[in-house]
Amino acid sequence: MKINSKYFLILIFATLAFGILLGGWLNFPNQNQFFARNNSKNKLNKLVDFITNEYVDTVNMDSIVNHTVNNILAQLDPHSVYIPPSEQTQIAENMKGDFVGIGVNFYMYKDSLAIIKPLENSPSEQAGIQAGDRILYADKTKLFGRKLPTDTLFSKLKGKDGSEIEVTVYRKSERKKIKIKIKRGIIPIKSIDASVLLNPTTGYIKINRFAETTYKEFKAGLTRLKEQGAKSLVIDLRDNGGGYMDEAIAIADELLKDKQLIVFTKDKKGHVEKTFATKTGSFESGDLHVLINENSASASEILAGAIQDNDRGTIVGRRSFGKGLVQREMDFDDGSAVRLTVARYYTPTGRSIQKPYSKGNEDYFKESDSRFEKGELFNKDSIKTPKTLKFKTPKGKIVYGGGGIVPDVFVPIEMSHSKGNTLYLLQSGILGQFVFEQLDANRNAFKGLTFEQFRAKMKAADLYFNTFQKFISKSGLDLELNQNKSLVKRHLTAEFARQLFDENKFYEIILQDDAMIQAVLK
Repeated sequence: MKINSKYFLILIFATLAFGILLGGWLNFPNQNQFFARNNSKNKLNKLVDFITNEYVDTVNMDSIVNHTVNNILAQLDPHSVYIPPSEQTQIAENMKGDFVGIGVNFYMYKDSLAIIKPLENSPSEQAGIQAGDRILYADKTKLFGRKLPTDTLFSKLKGKDGSEIEVTVYRKSERKKIKIKIKRGIIPIKSIDASVLLNPTTGYIKINRFAETTYKEFKAGLTRLKEQGAKSLVIDLRDNGGGYMDEAIAIADELLKDKQLIVFTKDKKGHVEKTFATKTGSFESGDLHVLINENSASASEILAGAIQDNDRGTIVGRRSFGKGLVQREMDFDDGSAVRLTVARYYTPTGRSIQKPYSKGNEDYFKESDSRFEKGELFNKDSIKTPKTLKFKTPKGKIVYGGGGIVPDVFVPIEMSHSKGNTLYLLQSGILGQFVFEQLDANRNAFKGLTFEQFRAKMKAADLYFNTFQKFISKSGLDLELNQNKSLVKRHLTAEFARQLFDENKFYEIILQDDAMIQAVLK
């Protein structure tokens, strides 16, 4: 299989999450207002009623209205969007930071729902669910052999807090079916992927988005790292598309001194609202590095900009996405919502980092592709910043507005054709599938091992590397892994660690040869 490295980059850049706040939308006037002159809102409502009452064929008015709303918002900016009910429910749950369920990581292996592992302290773990179990029935609903979509499977396992579900599992290790009753509970959706020590004095925290619980998770992780001896801190915002602005501000408050400006916003009426750091933060001194890349957006850029503009720490990586617009959200009765841009935000020096969007949404979201083509991802000198949008930090450092946060220390993307294809493969999900199947075939091979014993076992032999090469070749993928053997072995070891131990152990391994981490530690 030949994978174009440019296509690989485009796939990486494709998915971004944006800020979620509250807001308003059009009112629907009553009947006797329909004939008011020069009223666009009335015109739309009159047309909808006219079609509903008089059109010769039956039509789906919901579809027409949704299409109209999308077309209106498309005339505004790339981040003013309509969210249909099905998506809004999932987004709201994701940003809330928890849901009610049984707490398992699962994988559809062949025709069965196979448990990768129960979440720590979850209802499933407490009830006795084990890694490798197949859930055959949820109450009386058959789950195997039906090729059910993931959202349907989730719906069968979710429910009200405290409600009970009886699952029938097949336990391969014992070769028998078991019925287990599980009382559903609140399951956290973590926004902090990891909080680990990179060395005895350097802590690392990976934030994947800014949800309702992010500040709380961050504070707990930071406290734990300081107790373990961390004197310096690395905050990883790579591929973090944003979320709740207030959560990013709360984290910045922990890092900045009292009365330092964090961010300010300006609306269409020129009203300015400034937010300053308040009480003593838990990490106002000590070396601080913030990692960003081309997919770091919105709330991530607020945090990075506050650190850079106050000369508090060093920004490492590549130029961020460039989203400096603030949205407010309004919910509709049918469960859908509209996010409308209501203000721009500015970093403490007064710069807007919003990139231009006058050429339309398609060009706006494809801007990252042009960075690859222009060489920006490989060479800092290729970053084009408007010289007229020049600002100074308190210590005299020059920073620029007009399109993302430019890092203080540039780290190019790691990309040769061979390495790019291999990374694409390793991040495609096939690696997780392979590791699950290896563990499922022989879990006893790792039974009772400590983490250090596990690492020594993985390092000592090429068994799993060679087996993985055969696995992908058998799958029809023509990719020779020997050129990137150390990279593949590191990712293999990390994925085994994730499925056998936890996310922190995954990051302890995966970060060992990370280029941005190496730049920080040097």
